[in-house]
Amino acid sequence: MSRQSKMDHHADLVGEMARVRGVDIGQAMLDGKLSGETYRNAVRRCMSCESPEACAVWLSEHGSGADATPEYCRNGHLLARLRSG
Repeated sequence: MSRQSKMDHHADLVGEMARVRGVDIGQAMLDGKLSGETYRNAVRRCMSCESPEACAVWLSEHGSGADATPEYCRNGHLLARLRSG
């Protein structure tokens, strides 16, 4: 997988995790709650995760929503902050 493909894949995972948690990434950016740099850092954190396959399974099982991210999610704190405020 090329670096760009990997980045795109993980950007999709971040976006889907946000959706499942009830966070609209685009709206958070428009509202000034999420900067482009913070979003890029979230994708990079996701890229360094050792559980992307488990994440994809978790997302498919929780597609209608979840109150928390899985413990291994490196962006759980960010998504919790965005959801609460």
